[in-house]
Amino acid sequence: MRKEIIILVARQFWTTAFRSRAIYPLLLIVVMLLGFSGVTGWENYKEQNEIRQHYQQKARESWESNPDKHPHRMAHFGTFAFRLKYPLSMFDGGIENFTGNAVFLEAHKQNMVNFSEASLSTGLLRFGELTLAMVLQTVFPLLLFFLGFASVSAERESGTLKIMLIQGAKFREILVGKTLGLWLVALVCLLPVLLMLGYFLVGQEAADPGDVWTRFAVLSLVYMLFFMVLSIITVVVSATSHKSKNALIKLLAIWLVFVVLMPRTSQALGNYLFPSPSKVAFESAIEDEVVQKGDSHNPDDPYFKALKDSVLAAHQVDSIEDLPFNYGGFVMGVGERTSSAIYNNHQEALLEKYGLQNTLTEWAALINPYVAIKQLSMALSGTDFSTYLDFQEQAERYRYDLAQKMNELQMEHISPKKAQGSEGKEHVVEHEEWSLVPDFEQRFLSFTKVIENAWLSLLSLLGWGVIAVWGIFYMSNKVTAV
Repeated sequence: MRKEIIILVARQFWTTAFRSRAIYPLLLIVVMLLGFSGVTGWENYKEQNEIRQHYQQKARESWESNPDKHPHRMAHFGTFAFRLKYPLSMFDGGIENFTGNAVFLEAHKQNMVNFSEASLSTGLLRFGELTLAMVLQTVFPLLLFFLGFASVSAERESGTLKIMLIQGAKFREILVGKTLGLWLVALVCLLPVLLMLGYFLVGQEAADPGDVWTRFAVLSLVYMLFFMVLSIITVVVSATSHKSKNALIKLLAIWLVFVVLMPRTSQALGNYLFPSPSKVAFESAIEDEVVQKGDSHNPDDPYFKALKDSVLAAHQVDSIEDLPFNYGGFVMGVGERTSSAIYNNHQEALLEKYGLQNTLTEWAALINPYVAIKQLSMALSGTDFSTYLDFQEQAERYRYDLAQKMNELQMEHISPKKAQGSEGKEHVVEHEEWSLVPDFEQRFLSFTKVIENAWLSLLSLLGWGVIAVWGIFYMSNKVTAV
């Protein structure tokens, strides 16, 4: 292929594409949407993180301000864990608005993450949040299709395609040049978005700035690849259509199937094939199993009565008051371990269901580049389901460690002579102990882990890139000038 011919065709495409004045209002709308979504995304990220950090600090102050108290009361007093937004969430909101932001952590009970934006707003949020990613994924493909649907078909209709071939241009050079011209239009529009995002990211506090910028770089590359695939699809459809209007109809149909029908169908099919239990059914199943296993607060419970007998026998004493530690703290620790194991088993089964539901959508990326870029965009922006699960697991680990720490304090500092009932200030732990418990600190998934979770989407998009390049060379041997 001759480079000068390709550049000449690409330049001619730019001239033709921007010759029509109708394209300028469309470009203006897209630019306004990108500007608005960029600014509101940044403001939302900044405001939400300030609110969550503020209340995380308030929860900590509330915890540390407790007076001398029995450790088990502190375990039930509990605290909160607030989910921070990842810096790149200003680009792609993902499922953030539909998952909770805060969870109450207390002994014996694993509460759900609550206070999602969707639960606190009107149903309008169900239509989707206007973000930079949403505009680039759904609106921008339409712009490319409108710019490129007549790129080859119009040349054929006017007869200039035949003239170009007679003058020595090869079909392959024409198709590559048209694709390059359309792709450059996309990149020129993408560049301000990346600059704006980079500007907002500068100065943002992050635990690992290198990880943020690495994600940003990969995010930029995958969107460039996505637009290259769209540009090739547009030019190939135009080249294989004898009339421009036919090419436009085909491209609109592709957009409808890729962006609207297929993602929703795969989600609905996943829910139908692998139904998950309701929240009430899930919690009831855990509660029933905990009750069957034993109640650590009930001294007459058969399971814990047998446990007490074995502990007394092991220490060769007749009463728990003669034990070298507080038996109440010991039995609460066993109860916490037991109930947590039951919860974790149910949680793993539930996550397995969700995984099966999501599998259909993830594999749909193999035949739909929109699904691939959507999954990748959410993963790199820290707003996908894996990131949410990671927070939930961190919160649960913290809750468990906190409850067990209170049980250890009870075993060590509360006199074993107290078998039941309250005996006032003699059975408390000094309040200085509360500040020794580390605060909850959320850690985001590493870049390596993100790629590991989204490998199928990344592989799918790379595959689409290879197939698209192969497709344009293959079609250059098939299409005709008339």
